Amino acid sequence: MTTSAMPQINPEYVHWFRNSAPYINTHRGKTFVIMFGGEAVKHPNFSTLIHDFALLHSLGINLVLVHGARPQIEKNLIEAGITSPLHQDIRVTPRVAMPSILQAVGAIRLQLEAQLSMGLANSPMYGSRIDAVSGNFVTARPYGIRDGVDYQMTGEVRSIDVDAIKNNLLHNHIVILGSMGYSATGEVFNLLAEDVALSAAVALGADKLILLGEETGINDNGRLLREMIPNEVDRFLRGRDLNCEINYFLHCASSACRQGVHRTHIISYAKDGALLEELFTRDGSGTLISHDPYEEIRRANIDDVVGLIELLKPLEEQGILVARSRERLEQEIENYSVIERDGMILGCASLNTLDELSAEVACVAVHPEYRSGSRGADLLAFLEQQARSHGLHKLFVLTTRTAHWFVEQGFVEVDASALPEARQQQYHNGRNSKVFQKLL
Repeated sequence: MTTSAMPQINPEYVHWFRNSAPYINTHRGKTFVIMFGGEAVKHPNFSTLIHDFALLHSLGINLVLVHGARPQIEKNLIEAGITSPLHQDIRVTPRVAMPSILQAVGAIRLQLEAQLSMGLANSPMYGSRIDAVSGNFVTARPYGIRDGVDYQMTGEVRSIDVDAIKNNLLHNHIVILGSMGYSATGEVFNLLAEDVALSAAVALGADKLILLGEETGINDNGRLLREMIPNEVDRFLRGRDLNCEINYFLHCASSACRQGVHRTHIISYAKDGALLEELFTRDGSGTLISHDPYEEIRRANIDDVVGLIELLKPLEEQGILVARSRERLEQEIENYSVIERDGMILGCASLNTLDELSAEVACVAVHPEYRSGSRGADLLAFLEQQARSHGLHKLFVLTTRTAHWFVEQGFVEVDASALPEARQQQYHNGRNSKVFQKLL
């Protein structure tokens, strides 16, 4: 009897799935506010994006979806023969335009509810019930008269009904917010979807604000900026037009970070899988704006030992580094500093005191996929600062393969006799390492 061959599993898929597990656990139970404009709704990739929203919901993520409707509103106004000009990229909304605007916003809301109700197509979850709710969660006030222009029925966010939204999230509903707000007197105002998303994220204390635009992220002269902090955003936006979508996204992201939303992501609605890539891979697909730098250089602790072993083992097998047992790493862990990104150790180095004036830099290593930047130099600078704070004046390093790199960092080759006497006794171990010194 013969048996059919087992189907082959793509190893890249297995690797991706295994590496996404920490993010699945991290995101479960968190609240994400996701904003997209009417342009995204019209894009061919939107149906796939809806499936990704449903997938996030199935993974236990609380979703608040905020949608715009600018192209749909423009179309309705043109068909109705109504003029509703833009001033400073904000629509001046005459009262007569409101029926056309309400129709456009309402149609998108119904479309979202209908598509979400389909569950995950081509999966065991197909047809499963996803409750999407909307309501008068946003209170607004008139935008007023600015620069002599009366914006009429254009408004700005006054408050978010946090309790009502959280109650719906608690009952496993996806909350949908449109670009409309309601006043205490029963009037309806036309709002900027970006401002609704920003206000909702801040009011809810959301874990993430995700802004979906046409572009992949923030592009600086052809280079994708993967991570920024608010101060870098301020410098980038200086002299730039905030009426441009991507720049206004950046402005909102910086504001969100300064108001307690730790991470804001700017990604593309047009790129298939961009949302999942951003949330479940280490490098993401767009630009992350966070209050603190995405990567952290810090002193190591005992919980880092496993990550250090994984980082160092390939270099030890190649003979680049001296092999270190787990027990030795645990005993010397206080000497180590690491670069961490989302729980992964990307780089490490140790600072071992030799005497009252000098120390040795050892075990400098950076993950092969992250060697293109300045991480090694950043680690070295971190160790140098530690050495100065302890009153040390000399750093030594012994190396067999990376002499040129240490020279570039300001080290000078010296004879082994320059080492402190106790270190000289350990020097003759058959490796014949070159000795370099740097005066602090």
